[in-house]
Amino acid sequence: MLQQAHALLQEKEEDRMADQTKKRSLYIRQFQFSDIDDVVALLKKAYPTMPTMAPENLRGPLSRYPEGQFVAILDEAIIGVCLTFRISQSIALKPHSWAEITGNGFASRHDPDGSVLYGMEVAVDPDVRGLKIGQRLYDARKKLAREQGLKGIVFAGRMPGYGRRRRRFPTPEAYLEAAQDRRVRDSVIGFQLRNNFEPVQILHDYLPSDKESFGCAVLMQWHNPDIANTEETKGIHRSRVSGRPVRVATVQMEMRAVDSFEEFIKNVAYFTEVASDYRSDFVVFPELFTLQLLSAEPKKLTPQEGIEALTRYAEQFRETMRDLAMRYNINIIGGSTPVRMEGGDVKNITYVFLRDGAVHAQDKIHPTPNERFWWNIKGGTEVAAIPTDCGMIGVLICYDSEFPELARRLVDQGALILFVPFCTDERQSYLRVRYCAQARAVENQSYVVMAGNVGNLPNVENMDIQYAQSCILTPCDFPFARDGIAADTTPNAETVAFADLHLDDLVRARNSGTVTNLKDRRFDLYHIDWERK
Repeated sequence: MLQQAHALLQEKEEDRMADQTKKRSLYIRQFQFSDIDDVVALLKKAYPTMPTMAPENLRGPLSRYPEGQFVAILDEAIIGVCLTFRISQSIALKPHSWAEITGNGFASRHDPDGSVLYGMEVAVDPDVRGLKIGQRLYDARKKLAREQGLKGIVFAGRMPGYGRRRRRFPTPEAYLEAAQDRRVRDSVIGFQLRNNFEPVQILHDYLPSDKESFGCAVLMQWHNPDIANTEETKGIHRSRVSGRPVRVATVQMEMRAVDSFEEFIKNVAYFTEVASDYRSDFVVFPELFTLQLLSAEPKKLTPQEGIEALTRYAEQFRETMRDLAMRYNINIIGGSTPVRMEGGDVKNITYVFLRDGAVHAQDKIHPTPNERFWWNIKGGTEVAAIPTDCGMIGVLICYDSEFPELARRLVDQGALILFVPFCTDERQSYLRVRYCAQARAVENQSYVVMAGNVGNLPNVENMDIQYAQSCILTPCDFPFARDGIAADTTPNAETVAFADLHLDDLVRARNSGTVTNLKDRRFDLYHIDWERK
């Protein structure tokens, strides 16, 4: 009997332990770039009647202030998200709209020295109830504010009960007063009041797409109990990009005849190894430098035949360049090469080969008239910032650098360095790209790295002559190089140029430079609407 009882007790204990292992795991962690698609789906599910943030919007706060972005995880699925950035308290408490304060949803007004957190988004899966997900996310924000010694948290909260009660409460101020007095129940306002947030004022036209709130929001503030509520708080923690400089190398490569793909790659590997030996983090090659492969063809090809022949190298090129990046422990901006897409179009594409083995692609958005006429190159439809181990970067292929909207879109997504592989035949063509690249560096307070071809390919149609003076450009302000040029090359000579780029100088310039182009944009007057294809 005792043995039976012991066996029964042991069986019950094993069942209990099995139940323990089946318990659901729920925790808060930092939002990561790999979470973006899941978070986009969550936002659409949480706010089905409202426009929600797109992937490029989410890259902005992730790159500018990664420690301020959180997700809630239940059984390894994302069920909640909150996004924040830092900003001056005086700015946060002034009347504003969601688009103005967030820089059209990119968190582009993040100030590393800002005295408060601004909550730009919170969403919870509507199918998950009773687990206090919103509470956990709010607690994560409060913990961050206290750890960084900030004055508090400011955000504009929805008032979803106001839209259907407008006859009873003709103004949002009257509705807020009723919610505070508990004469009406508003789940969002009530939740925020219970979390010790104080109403500051009503923001009219804060988010016009929020029909349930009639476009209005309540500006709320939470005071950090560890910090005296003074006008200026001393000793605020500074969250900056790492002080270690990023070393970049630009290859001004001679277009030379080769007998095979292997000979071409041998030349590319030489420059990659040189850049790696100099401990570079990035090396960039010129636009269409793969056209050297056409010199290996048994006969001279027409432009259309040539571009068709070159597309057949695309897969071999991708795999080989990926191996080079990993072998030499360097991030490679792989110039550009024509690629035939599934639908039959040919695009001019830059592949970015990261040293961890990841490969990213950026289409050329604006083929030149020459590319369109001779090669029937089609333009891409999107520019996307690329996360790397040295921060966010962007790629503008040659002619694309002459369109300021593209650079601004990349910078809004968090890009700090813009790489411009180019291919120009004579000096005037080169100077168009050079002057525009310098303008992109100034207006976006970013670094711009140019890499071009030199030399001749007499037997390759439409690539007869080349002109280049590759360079590494900076903004024009006190922390940066004289004349806004960190490194330059001799025109039309094969060479490599290096520069150490301090990303923290960019952050300082953007927030407290002689001029602050990005901060001073008039979000109340203009913005760019990007059509989705």
